[in-house]
Order: sequence, then C-alpha cells, then structure tokens
Amino acid sequence: MSRARSPRTPRRKTATAAGLVAVSAAVAAVLAWPASAGSAANGPSRTAHVSGSGPATSSSLPTTANGHALVAAAPAAKGGRVLWTPHITAGRSAFPDVQCSGGTFGVVSDRVKGKVWRARQPGGRERCEAVGPKLKLGSTFFLGWSSKVDIRDSKNRYVFQLKCSPSTGTANHPLELDATNGRIRLQAWTHKHAAVPLWTARVKNGTWHSYALKIHEGRKDGTVEFWFDGVKQRFTNGSTRYTGTTYDGTSDYLKWGSYHPSPRDAVNWFTSPRMATTLAAATARS
Repeated sequence: MSRARSPRTPRRKTATAAGLVAVSAAVAAVLAWPASAGSAANGPSRTAHVSGSGPATSSSLPTTANGHALVAAAPAAKGGRVLWTPHITAGRSAFPDVQCSGGTFGVVSDRVKGKVWRARQPGGRERCEAVGPKLKLGSTFFLGWSSKVDIRDSKNRYVFQLKCSPSTGTANHPLELDATNGRIRLQAWTHKHAAVPLWTARVKNGTWHSYALKIHEGRKDGTVEFWFDGVKQRFTNGSTRYTGTTYDGTSDYLKWGSYHPSPRDAVNWFTSPRMATTLAAATARS
C-alpha cells in the first residue's frame, strides 16, 4: 500500500524573505542619513548603497613595521554584509555630502588601485572632505579602506574623522586619523575633548596603506580596534582595544579627505570605504 506524500514547503522563498528582513534589520541598526552635514550646495544623497552577501576574502596586504608590537591577524570571518559603500560610478552623489569649498573632489585613475576618490585641499582652505553615513548609538561595525596622501609640510591634516555634532561642548571628533609629512597617527578624543594618542607609524607620500576599524558606538563605553596594512595593531597602552568615547552630541557620522588649513596644498586619494558586519567584508576591496 503506497503512502501519500505530503506537499513540500517552498523553503527557497521563505529563506529569501528571511534574508531580506535580516539585511534590512542590519542596515537599520547601524545607519541613518544626516539631514545636513555640511554645504547645502551638494545636497545629501538619500540612497544607501547596500550590497548583497556572499563569501568575502580579506585583501592580501604586506605587513608593515611601525615601532609597536604587531598582533597576528585572526582568520578572516567568511561572509558578512556590506552595510554602506559609496559606489564610485555615482561620482560625488555617492556621498551624503561633499565639503570642498574651493577645492576639488572627484574620481581619478590610479595605476595601483584603478578608479579612486581624490580630495585636494588647496592651500589656505579649511577642508576638502566627503561625508559618510550617520551612525547609531550602540551600533557595532567594521570599516575598511586604503589611502595615500601628498602632504609636504608639518601641519596635521585629518584624513579620516568619526565626527559628532554639535562640535562644541562635545568630543568634537571622537576618533580621527591624522597625517603630516612622514607619519600617520590614530587618536581618540574624550567627551571633554581631550586627545588620547593611540598609535602612530611612519609613512611616505604617494604610498598606499590600508586601514580597518572595528567600532562600537558608545558615549563612554565605546570600543575601537585597528588594523594597518592587514595587521591588527597594539595601541600605546599595549592593548589591542581602546575603551572610551566613540559617540557624543546628538549625531555622529564619518568623513574622509583633508582637514586643517595650511598655506600649502594637501591631497588624499582613497578607495571607496566599506562599512560591514565583518572584517573580511569591510576589507575585501581595499
């Protein structure tokens, strides 16, 4: 006597729907777009660029000595989702805003990296920066990109900022990466706007280096981990994790480019930053 077979459940459609819900939840947990983070002349793009998932491999990058003890990089987590990245084919509109009064910002061809962003800050101008997404208090994410600079004076230029608003009475920029002629430095800033030097290394003008961060957004319990040229770094206190202010004010967001006026020009070329749920996904194309 034959048994009647039960109809099969359409698992593929159910899994697909669940996957879309998961992506939407992950993006909502980290990102919102700033209503206005700078010049109104370049109105913010309201479209978040969200990539699909799939196995991602971390980039193969050389180890660079920086005077601090290096930590063996952990095996890259497979998969992960990109939460935000500015697609270079969209040009300036890929960023919520571009703050380059009198400067030049756009896409150029590089013989090593191909199409990259270029932020040129003319001498005497305060900044030339592209504004990234607004962040959410309590969120955790990985961030990866590569950069090279041309700075020919001793004036610090912020080439990356985790920025908060308002600027006064807060940490102003809870985390920043600044460069001069010959060195790069990572610093945190407390809720009382006191600098906490975390790490530094020697670099040369016109040389590409990769950067990756794992950030948990907190007012006093935020955390930061850092990778330079594919290697996890120890901070000046010997730890691989900093705990302190990574979120302050009423809104926080990200910036790449060149900030701090100087009589001389400064240029920062960088690949499209990738905000993701894993280190592998954040650094896959840097």
